Amino acid sequence: MLEGLEKMLAKGVDNALLRFGLGKGYLDQRDYARAAEHLQRCVEQDPGYSAAWKLLGKARQGQGDLDGARRAWEQGIAAAQSHGDKQAEKEMTVFLRKLDKAAPAG
Repeated sequence: MLEGLEKMLAKGVDNALLRFGLGKGYLDQRDYARAAEHLQRCVEQDPGYSAAWKLLGKARQGQGDLDGARRAWEQGIAAAQSHGDKQAEKEMTVFLRKLDKAAPAG
């Protein structure tokens, strides 16, 4: 699946849905850096794409970039709220809570 999507991208097709597919595919393979790259492009193309923000946060978390994960989820929550996407809003709120619990108290 990823190979086909990469070929489309190489041919000049570039849109949020394609980038989301690539990002999710790489995230599923635990290739967090490539996932984050594609998901970042996705949300640049469609800032209201709450599912992409959610996965971008997961990719950043996988890279160990907890601040980046927090920023992605915060922006994702705002995007979800503006589109009435209650489920995505709830999920990202839970992710943020878990991030806060895991963070060492400074």
